[in-house]
Parts: sequence; C-alpha cells; structure tokens
Amino acid sequence: MKKFLYLAVAGTALLTAACQPDAKTEAPESTPVVAEVKSTEPTVQTAKEFLEKSEIEIKELLYRLYITQWINSNFITKDTDLLAAKVGEEAGLLSTRLANEAKQFNNLKLPADMARKMDGLKRGSNFPAPDKPGAAKELSRIMTELNSSYGKGSFVYNGKELALGELSKIIATSRDPEELQAVWEGWRTISPPMKNDYAKMVKIINEGSKELGYADTGVLWKAGYDMPADDFTKEADRLWTQVKPLYDELHCHVRAKLNDQYGDEVVPLDQPIRADLLGNMWAQSWGNVYDLVKPESDAPTVDITELLAKAEYDEMKMVKVGENFFTSLGFEPLPKSFWKRSLFTKPADREVVCHASAWDFDNPDAKPDEKFDIRIKMCIEKTGEDFKTIHHELGHNFYQRAYKNQPVFYKDGANDGFHEAIGDMISLSITPDYLVQIGLLDAADVPDASADINLLMQQALDKVAFLPFGIMIDKWRWNVFNGEYSPSEYNSGWWELRDFYQGVRPPAERPADAFDPGAKFHIPGNTPYMRYFLAHILQFQFHKAACDIAGNEGPLHRCSIYGNKEVGKRFDDMMRMGSSKPWPEALEAFTGTQNMDGSAIIEYFAPLQTYLKEQNKDRKCGW
Repeated sequence: MKKFLYLAVAGTALLTAACQPDAKTEAPESTPVVAEVKSTEPTVQTAKEFLEKSEIEIKELLYRLYITQWINSNFITKDTDLLAAKVGEEAGLLSTRLANEAKQFNNLKLPADMARKMDGLKRGSNFPAPDKPGAAKELSRIMTELNSSYGKGSFVYNGKELALGELSKIIATSRDPEELQAVWEGWRTISPPMKNDYAKMVKIINEGSKELGYADTGVLWKAGYDMPADDFTKEADRLWTQVKPLYDELHCHVRAKLNDQYGDEVVPLDQPIRADLLGNMWAQSWGNVYDLVKPESDAPTVDITELLAKAEYDEMKMVKVGENFFTSLGFEPLPKSFWKRSLFTKPADREVVCHASAWDFDNPDAKPDEKFDIRIKMCIEKTGEDFKTIHHELGHNFYQRAYKNQPVFYKDGANDGFHEAIGDMISLSITPDYLVQIGLLDAADVPDASADINLLMQQALDKVAFLPFGIMIDKWRWNVFNGEYSPSEYNSGWWELRDFYQGVRPPAERPADAFDPGAKFHIPGNTPYMRYFLAHILQFQFHKAACDIAGNEGPLHRCSIYGNKEVGKRFDDMMRMGSSKPWPEALEAFTGTQNMDGSAIIEYFAPLQTYLKEQNKDRKCGW
C-alpha cells in the first residue's frame, strides 16, 4: 500500500502543526518600573495547549493534503502536479515548524500519553525539510515530480508504447530470455532521469533530519519503532536470520528448475539468478514461474484466476467478496461513500497511479454518514493475485476505521508493519475451504493433503521469496542516507545488496548512468519499505495467533478464520489501539507476546521445507 502522507514517522502522528508563541505581556504605560512578567518557562499546561492547538490545524491540513494527492494520483497532469506540490510544501513547512517548536518541551517531564505525542512531533517527518527559506518548496517539488515520473513511465517495445501493466504481463508469461531481458531493461530506462533529483532530495532531508537531532534520515526512520535505532537494525537482522534457511532452500530449488528450462548459459548453477527470469518486474515475488518449479506431482492445484473467470466475477464483485470476509468476523460493512469514491478499474482516458493503495480521508466536517471516508485505489485485474490484493487493501481500510476515535496523533498502525500485516493475514485465510464457503470452488474439488506441497510452493514463491527483497530496500536507503553509497554508487550498491540478500543479478552489465532503484515504485514514491518486511513476519504470527484463538487443530497452512467472530473481536481490540501504545503492547493484545517472531513462518511452511531439503540434497546451493 502507498500511504500518501509521510509527515510523521511510523507509529506516531501523521502530521502536526505548532501553535503560535504566546503574545508578549506588555506593562501599562502608567507603571514606571515594575511590571508583571509572564513566565515563558514551559509547563505541562502549555504543552497540553500546544498539542490541542496542533491537533486542530493537523486535521484541516490532512484533509486538504489527502484530497489533493488523491486527485493528483487519479488525474496526472502538470496542473495537478503543481497543486500536489503546493499543498505538500505547506505540509512540509508545518511539519518543520512543529518539530522545531516542540523542542521547547525537551526537558519537561510529561505524563506518558503527552510524552508519546510530543515524541512523535519532535521526530517531525519521514522526509523533513530543513528550517530555511525555500527548502520545503523544493522538497515538495522533487517528491511530486518523482512520483509523477514513475506514474507516467513507459517505453516503446515492438513498435508499441507500453506502460508498466503491459510490461509486467510479458515478464510474468514470457519464457524467452531475450524478450525478458529487453522488457526488463526497457522498463529501467524510465529511472535515470530521476537520479539527480533523488540525490538532491536526500541532501535536503538529511539536513532536515540533522536539525531534528538525528545523524541522518535512516536513523530518524528507525527511531519510529519504539526502540533505539541500532537496536532496530539488530531486530530486523534477527528476524531475517530466523527465516533465511527457508529462503535458501527455496532459492536453490528454483535456480535448479530454471536451469532445467534455460540451460547453463542463462542460469549457471553457481551464480545468483537473473532477475528477469523470476516472473516479476523486480523479482520480489516468484509466483508467476510456478509452472516451471512446481513439484512433480499429479496433485490438483487451485487456480483462483480460473475460478473467478468461471464464476463470471467482475471487479466490483471481487471487492464485495473481500468486504464480506471482514463482515464475517463481525465488522460493520464499508460506508456507502467507499463504493462511490474508490477507483476500481483503470480509466481509458487518463493517466493514473495504478499501484494499489488504501486511503483514509477522515473529514471532520463531513456529513455523519460520510465522516469516515475510506477508499481504495486500484486498477483491478480479474486475477487471483488481485483477489488477494483486494483483501489486503481492505485490511488497511478496516484498520483505519477501527482506530477512527483515536486522537489524530495515533491514527496509524502500532508500527508500520502492523498496517501491512493486517490484510496479508486475511489473505492467508484464502484457503480452498474458504473458496468453497464463498462458492468459488466445489467441495468435491478441494485438494487433499497430497496437494499441500504444491499449495505451499505457490505461497512460498510469493511470501518467502519476498523476505530478502523486503529487508534490502531500506537497507539500501539507510546506506544512501548515511553516505555509504554516494550518488555514483547508488546502482552498484543496489545490486550489491540484491546479490547479498536475494541471490539475484541483472541479466547483463548495467549502464553507467543506470538508476535501477528508481524503477521500483517505493523509491521515487518515497515509501519506507521496512513495513513490508515486518508485515511478512507479523502476518504469519498474527495468523497463528488467530488460528489458536479459533481452536484450529489442523496444519497452520490449512487454517481459515473466515466467519470466526471471536477472532474478529480480539483483532478489533488490537486495531482500535492505533499507535496509542508501543507496538509490543499492541502485539501482546492479540498474540500474547511482546516479541516479533519468525517461527510461525517456519511452522507454516514446514512440510515444504522438508520437501525442498530432499530435492536439494545433491545440489550445490548458495551463490
């Protein structure tokens, strides 16, 4: 999901605005020497007033910002770019002013709730502008243009100008390595023009971060996880270490199967895998090469895309079924405004940002039945992948509505990984049994246990394959922010990390001016990415906890919580907290533990890992 407001770090306020300084108290002219002077020392009361006045201004700006960016993403023109840049500049100035004024309370002992709010304000923004004329305006211009450049990206292939959607279909379906290389390299021609602006942006936000007391922007980002920045780095590495053995087995098996398809010249068995061969434009998920790597078994599989076509599902029905999953857990249906205002299909007459996203407008001045204005924006394809994505995006929306009564400071996930994990957890319940319950699959066609390896392989190609990609994106940005990668090393650093974590490589040597990070939406779109890695950990942890609550006695990978209202109640208890408490407390409310843990992934894929080890026993793994 793309969240279009990055004016606060994860787990704290989305945006805040500072109140004006107290007016000076002037002595009457008739008083010759002595005058009563109002104390300027900060107090708990002045801190309380500061937060209250901030919240009023926050709400007004948030709504204008969301509306403007919604329009810009749905009608990409120079005019809407200018409008988005203008309101982004306002927000940047506001955030910078707040962060600086909040420092006056640094040495004041505040009640825990006020201190948590103030801490978020002092951290300012994920993309802070320094407090100097023109900085916020320039930062907003750059961020708007980077986002817009990506949204308009295309290149000419076989005489036709193709956008990302058409190009991704070729990457997903073609088995011609020359065609795959041409399309893969072609998409990356959109990003070199972004590089200079990206470097300028890094310089600006690093300066802003330092003014806020952080060594660089990466340290600022990591400070949003209720622990010291260095501790969070260690925590991310610990979680990766837990799941890496499973990924290594999957990588070894997939490389061997691709070698069977393409031969030693294209897929050497002692090197990283060519990134263009894995069925996804960024090799972040590998589900589209399932036909090449699937277990040699006659066990039946479930193709949701085929089931959707057979049942004549349209885009709206796909969304309705997603909504029904949440209402089956006891949640209220989506508001009427959701169906009126969301974007479900790609318009034929204009450019839009098709990347799926969930939006929370929360207009305080709206009519009662429209006050909680939540929407999704998608260019839905009638595929199994988008069927799952719909469940994911609706997870964001139901989370947003769950914390709707929190102060604006806390209208966010407990940490940003929570927000992503909610919908993904629901997607894990899209099992064959669930498909029977909603009428997409006949009970007689449910695969028996002999098909589990096939089903788990399909899941692992998306979920497990993503894990190293999820951690390396922000590892790259942290190295950019701290100066380890200079602009001339942006691309080499990118591939250094992709090699180290994923074991993938480009199909050929990259040009000197390449800026391959910019060909991934979340880089020019300026979306922190660690949330997705954490979400892939948390979704399995949430799923296991939910299945335990539901009394599941079977394998974790066959559990669906569809229709279980006790799970829904416990889930809602956690979601209603928003970011009002440190994330370990929110995690404990649902799972019973304060520690993120990757062991649920290992349990979920245990049968597959056993299978992979057997397949790999005579292979040389690693790269």
